Amino acid sequence: MKICISAESDKLDAKVDARFGRSGYFIFINTENDEFEAIKNPNEETAGGAGIQAGQLMDTHGVGVVLTGNVGPNAFSTLQAAGIKIVTGVSGTVKEALENYQSGKYEDTKEPSVDSKFGVN
Repeated sequence: MKICISAESDKLDAKVDARFGRSGYFIFINTENDEFEAIKNPNEETAGGAGIQAGQLMDTHGVGVVLTGNVGPNAFSTLQAAGIKIVTGVSGTVKEALENYQSGKYEDTKEPSVDSKFGVN
């Protein structure tokens, strides 16, 4: 399975970014072989639709689960439509978030955790 964690930088010791659609980076982790890939979020500075575009990016990368601090309604709908599980309220480092998820410390999110436009400056 592939997990994506929103992150403030491109390392496993980076802090989890509280924002999903406007996260600084996305770290994709393949849990079958522990390989990871970090990419700069191309939608971080987008004027609108960042959550939708980030959700579509997750689908393109074959993600099964997203771990993040918060997710807005547009991203939530896009991820849910793609069949991607969503976990919010995640904090600490990317590595800690992965370990906590794998040990069953998180539950799937059933609704958006913030209003639209969260994280927009």
